[in-house]
Amino acid sequence: MVDARTVKWSWYAAGLTASLQALFIVRALLRPHRQPASRVAWVAIIGALPIGGILAYLFLGETKLTPQRVLRIRDAMKRLPVPGKTAEALIDAEKEFGLPPRLAPLFKVGQSISGYPPMGGNTARLMKDSNTAIDAMVADIDAAKEHVHVCFYIWLADGNGMKVADAVMRAARRGVVCRVMADDLGSRRLIHSGHWADMEQAGVFLVRALPLGSVLLRPFRGRFDMRNHRKIVVIDNRVTYCGSQNCADPEFRVKARFAPWVDLLARFEGPVVLQNQHLFATDWMAHTNEDLTPLLASAKVQEGDGFVAQVIGTSAAVRYAAMPETFVSIMNSAAEELTVTTPYYVPDEPIQAALCAAARRGVKTTLTMPKKNDSWIVAGASRSYYRDLLEAGVKIYEYPHGLLHTKAMTVDGRMTLIGSANLDRRSFDLNFENNIQLVDDAFTQAVRERQQTYIDASNEVSLEEVVNWPKTRVLWNNTLAMIGPIL
Repeated sequence: MVDARTVKWSWYAAGLTASLQALFIVRALLRPHRQPASRVAWVAIIGALPIGGILAYLFLGETKLTPQRVLRIRDAMKRLPVPGKTAEALIDAEKEFGLPPRLAPLFKVGQSISGYPPMGGNTARLMKDSNTAIDAMVADIDAAKEHVHVCFYIWLADGNGMKVADAVMRAARRGVVCRVMADDLGSRRLIHSGHWADMEQAGVFLVRALPLGSVLLRPFRGRFDMRNHRKIVVIDNRVTYCGSQNCADPEFRVKARFAPWVDLLARFEGPVVLQNQHLFATDWMAHTNEDLTPLLASAKVQEGDGFVAQVIGTSAAVRYAAMPETFVSIMNSAAEELTVTTPYYVPDEPIQAALCAAARRGVKTTLTMPKKNDSWIVAGASRSYYRDLLEAGVKIYEYPHGLLHTKAMTVDGRMTLIGSANLDRRSFDLNFENNIQLVDDAFTQAVRERQQTYIDASNEVSLEEVVNWPKTRVLWNNTLAMIGPIL
């Protein structure tokens, strides 16, 4: 016979669990800046898994930074002078630079996010491959006279990683001010190795971006996987690098079975360098007490011959939905051709709709992704969107020769967006990202030709193939896509 006290405590436990469920469901519903699909997913998970759902929400449910970090970032953004900006008004790139009316408004979107205006007089060179990019970076660091600023999400102590680390140490030893920032999760292997200490000993100033801290305190400090995903190198206010490449060998030995990592990186000169410098400085000042205002205040903006470009830096401290707004705006601007390369495609509804709409209005729309993805969740979720894309007329290609890690978008042979952001919810809601958008026929042609090499080496996915997928595969993909809004 069941003891009355046991029954009583069982009712207490059930009541407490139900109360906690209700509390967290209400919190999920009240949380601002959350799409309906995300709310539905969290309500379902908390309702179906009382304990597990609540724990999942504690660790993954709220995309926020600590208030102190947000205040420091926003304070740095206000204090640091924005290169080339003389007023708060959005610059009309059509009037200012004579850009086409379809493309000019994109720079207003970009300026509304980071505050950086479109600037002319930029030049860029697309790196041949990952190893060539690292060699060029090392050469620029070795030529540095004043400062070297480096920020990477993943920095490995492999061949390329140590080439850059050694170059930074050489620069520091000859009196160049070197500031290095590496994400505390993505670069943990380097940070917890002797090489990190070696850099500090050589005189390099080091920052662990978004430190993980205690696991027990994570629910009170936001998601542990909210990361600094940026890849920024700035040298002497003269040169900057931007693209998808981390500081590592393409063989990427920590995930060797997906290798090689196939990346795209470009070397820029011109006013856009100072915008990347400003972005780096905001991150640096958010983690340290060093004021980098003089570094930007003394910088000269020199606009000579060259194209119009703009840095777009996004994070949870800036504005909600900034990155998807950028993607959708670019997709909607396409009149003839839209070519998208991304390793991770887990879109929100507006992005999926924008791609489909582009194809339906007659734009040659192409999406290229890796055939084998290092995230099985993303791989399945991505393929759940294939049928709608294909029925709309989007061409889909899967690259089989390693992890296609390039993040690039070209429009009508004139406009390019490259950088660190993926077409997935992690880049939209969690990551600190940096991108450069520009209008230039020659550079866009170079990027488009690189995209074509991926397409030529890929397998095209047909509508017939997707329609005939086994029901079990469709069920699996759609299930993964359902939990996409909470990841």
